[in-house]
Amino acid sequence: MELAVSPTPTFATRLLGKTGIRVTPIGLGVMELSGGGGIMGIAFPNLSREEKNSIIKSALDAGINWFDTAEFYGRGRSERSLAAGLHAAGIRGGEAVVATKWSPYFRKASNIPRTIQERLRNLDGYPIDLFYIHNPRGLSTPEDEMNAMADLVEAGKIRSVGVSNFDAGLMRRAHAALQKRGLPLAANQVHYSLLHRAIETDGILETARELGVTIVAYTPLASGLLTGKYHRNPELLKKKFFYWRGRIEPLLEPSRPLVAALEEIASRYQATAAQVALNWLIHFNGETVVTIFGATKAQQVAEGAGAMRFRLSDTDLARLDELSRNFR
Repeated sequence: MELAVSPTPTFATRLLGKTGIRVTPIGLGVMELSGGGGIMGIAFPNLSREEKNSIIKSALDAGINWFDTAEFYGRGRSERSLAAGLHAAGIRGGEAVVATKWSPYFRKASNIPRTIQERLRNLDGYPIDLFYIHNPRGLSTPEDEMNAMADLVEAGKIRSVGVSNFDAGLMRRAHAALQKRGLPLAANQVHYSLLHRAIETDGILETARELGVTIVAYTPLASGLLTGKYHRNPELLKKKFFYWRGRIEPLLEPSRPLVAALEEIASRYQATAAQVALNWLIHFNGETVVTIFGATKAQQVAEGAGAMRFRLSDTDLARLDELSRNFR
């Protein structure tokens, strides 16, 4: 898929599940662009329009071809910020892959067709390539939700269907329901990183491989812990939003040997620890796993995308695997 920006580095893209949609191994999550709006908005800085546009443009310039947002992120603020950034970069509808999510809290599947127009209005002309059920906490069965999603595909409102935070059993049910409608389940977006490897032992990864479903890993840097910055300067944790601070602090000391290895490996690849952590994620499981990361500064986007410019050796992949097995 060609992007209307130049120059654009090119990377090998991967199929999203069994759809015809191709994405770069790393995409940009734009939850951070929801600052100032809704429940999630309080967790992020209220960036200016220029800053947000710069983040989107930096991703495109770095070769990233897809973006992940959600209704829940600032009550649509993230969706609107993404659309504005794509417009500012001169991207036309269909020139970038856009994923968003329906929020199931206190809702039934019948709400999905009632709110799709709001998603499309917020995205301001950009089609929805991948539409997720954000989590399995709705008031309807996965089968009813998948049928509502399939109706949207048939109506031309969305291109493909995904789920997020579904366990192996629920993923199978979603896949089976879509299969009856002649559609694949494109993706399951789940928490996965070197410090959170539960999907390797709880059946999610194995099931995804069996069904041909792409795993989209979120929080790939463990809320910044895998960058090494909190090990070098623990005082930075005081500035972290309390939710993420509570997840980072218990892992700070146990992760020191792993982070030291990331930094040592990074020095050999002329990379950063964060880039090595992302590179492990997109290569350790073949092409089954892709990932998204977030950013509040353009330079963070360039660094994250830079993880696609090299491939760790099998020896380094195995070494990081061994050092992080306690986090399964």
